Formats: sequence, structure tokens, C-alpha cells
Amino acid sequence: MSDSLTGKLLVASPALVDPNFERTVVLICAHSDEGAFGLVLNRPNHLARVTDHLPRWAEHAVEPAVLFRGGPVEPTLAVALGRVPGSGRRAGFVEVMEGIGLLDLEQDPYAAGGELAGIRLFTGYAGWSAGQLEGEIRDGAWFVVEARPGDPFSEHPESLWRDVLRRQEGKLAMFAFYPAEPNRN
Repeated sequence: MSDSLTGKLLVASPALVDPNFERTVVLICAHSDEGAFGLVLNRPNHLARVTDHLPRWAEHAVEPAVLFRGGPVEPTLAVALGRVPGSGRRAGFVEVMEGIGLLDLEQDPYAAGGELAGIRLFTGYAGWSAGQLEGEIRDGAWFVVEARPGDPFSEHPESLWRDVLRRQEGKLAMFAFYPAEPNRN
């Protein structure tokens, strides 16, 4: 796989039963020959409000304004995705897809020039070593699909897995109706 997956979504296939990734949607934030880094978009921690953990960023947090479990790697690390109008270079902002990127939480929230249109905060991240993600995709663990600008900031993150699959074309959309426990049907 020679093309970068940065800015794409990984949607866990029903074959992926690792509890860290079962029925997850991951935004790939960086992907190269050296590995990949992403954030799980649909695991809100409703017990961890942004106001309690990163109060100076709270007014910019989109609903639900809680910390999300970004993945199993470095679970005490805080990572922020921000939305700004347009695209281009900004201090403390690394673009992942047009107008959406990683924010430096050490900077002042207003360093983006008052352009910050919302953030989502994560604890931990998903990471893959060189070739690991490509192998998992070949093995059928992940579906790779296009991301939409609203996906990282969904107001209904718990339904994101089903919503992303449902909007796909062809047979891939059928997986949206795959039962959580197929042995109970």
C-alpha cells in the first residue's frame, strides 16, 4: 500500500474482535512507511468532562463535551483535534484533512486567531508500526473509507460506526446491520 491513508477512516470490520477496536471508527492522522497514528472517534468517556480536565479548552469543545478514548496507546496523553475554516498553515495546527487537524494543547486556545470552530479531546491514540496496519487491512480487519468533515465531531458518536457504514455504496453498506452478537440471532 503506497498511498498514505492520512485523512481516511478505518472502520472496524465485524471480524475485528479486539476489545480496543471492536466497532470503532478511526481517523488516520498520520501514515507513512514508518507506521500510522490515528484516533478512535466513537468512544466517548461520559464520566470525563472537558471542563474538569482541560478547562481552558472547554468553551471550544463540541458536544458531547467529554474526553474520548482515542486508543490504547499512551492512555494518559491528551490529544486534540480542531476544526478551523479553510486550510493552510497555522501555528500549533497540523492539518489531517481540509480544515481539521491536530492542535498543540500547550498553546493558548486563541492562537488560531479566533478561527477555532470546535475541538474534540482524546486520551490516548491508536498506533501501528511499519507495515502493521497494511497487514490488518489485507487480513480484513478494517474497511478504509473516505472521511467527511463532520465525522470527527459527530454529536452522536455512539452511532458513528453504523452511520459511516450505512452511507457506503454496494455491499459494504450491509455491514451497518451486522448484529453486535450474531450468535444471539
